[in-house]
Amino acid sequence: MEVSRMPPIHRPLWLFPCLLMLTACGVRARLPLAAGIGPDPVLPPPARSLLPTVNIAPARGWRPGARPIAAPGLTVRAFARDLDHPRWLYVLPDGDVLVAETNAPPRPEDARGLKGWAMRRIQRRAGAGVPSADRITLLRDADGDGVAETRSVLLDHLHSPFGMALVGKVLYVADTDALLRFPYREGQTRIGAAGAKVADLPAGAINHHWTKNVVASPDGRRLYVSVGSNSNAGENGLAVERDRARILEIDPATGATRAYATGLRNPVGMAWQPQSGALWVAVNERDELGSDLVPDYMTAVRRGAFYGWPYSYYGAHVDERVRPQDPARVARAVVPDYALGAHTAPLGLAFYDAPSMPRYRNGAFVGQHGSWNRKPRSGYRVIFVPFADGRPAGPPQDVLTGFVDHDGHAQGRPVGVAVARDGALLVADDVGNTVWRVAPAHP
Repeated sequence: MEVSRMPPIHRPLWLFPCLLMLTACGVRARLPLAAGIGPDPVLPPPARSLLPTVNIAPARGWRPGARPIAAPGLTVRAFARDLDHPRWLYVLPDGDVLVAETNAPPRPEDARGLKGWAMRRIQRRAGAGVPSADRITLLRDADGDGVAETRSVLLDHLHSPFGMALVGKVLYVADTDALLRFPYREGQTRIGAAGAKVADLPAGAINHHWTKNVVASPDGRRLYVSVGSNSNAGENGLAVERDRARILEIDPATGATRAYATGLRNPVGMAWQPQSGALWVAVNERDELGSDLVPDYMTAVRRGAFYGWPYSYYGAHVDERVRPQDPARVARAVVPDYALGAHTAPLGLAFYDAPSMPRYRNGAFVGQHGSWNRKPRSGYRVIFVPFADGRPAGPPQDVLTGFVDHDGHAQGRPVGVAVARDGALLVADDVGNTVWRVAPAHP
């Protein structure tokens, strides 16, 4: 029986024990998190259970005076506070910083039934249940002291906006259902013109992975939009996965759209690697196969490549939950380049090519939003992956930690990362409603 058909007064009374059982059950990790990190992660057999592992850090926010912990040699301070669920960042050429204050749109067909009701309750505890502000805010640090002293609403009345990209005098914004263009001139703090649609993007009543990111090719002639799947592992049927779980290549002049790479369950952060010029993406892999599976990853994206979802993961490792299978596609599934740990939820991705922190040159900063499907928890940090000759070259290094307090509550959760014009690292924190600035402790 559908939960929504029950009298509202009775629903919490009988579902609450089910929610407690859901949050208490699950399979603990048998491997250290590091086993699922690097170019050759350990992939144990799946460990399925009747109810999924649920181990999320309830959102609390930062106490007065509290902040994340920066790595030795670095310092962190608030670039801007009191934002409304800041998720994504974009740095303009003049140094102004754009922040997408956003959250999921209404999704009436997503996560239905008892399990869906429980998961929505858990998401609210994690700080993801707030309504979307649907705006892009401009932050300006005119005096260069590392704190934005002015803020203005550059764009509002959007629809769950996320990715942003400036090409010449055109600002592109990826709403959840469309890629839009707006006229832009340097220094302006408000865009009054209406957005023009460049192309439709997959959305609808399910819209499971709602975020859409966008980056421009170095010459500005093509746009690349990341689109997540409409399910965890195809359980909503493959008909609703049309144009999803992929990166789309869009011609901004005509809106013509084609698949650039497919089989990417939830690609989010995208960036061009400075040495190789390759497009890299951070991908959230599937859940509910145990605390040790499946490692999330980052990879250089090959044109026309298929990365396995939903049929398989990490090449030919078949997901037996998916029916019917497609052996021919599994046989050509590409193995990702670098695993980032099971359930760490990597979202932000930014390569560093500035002089102020030379130890990070050419490597990647990754914002890991944090797990819900792993015991013990993973993610909830910003890491750095060193690169050499355009490829990952060593284990990840902690850059920003301390997002979960000693009581297991999330003070913040890192999402987007971006490099400021002065070479500092900016981190969007959607639970702490803050943009953090990480810089050398002794410039």
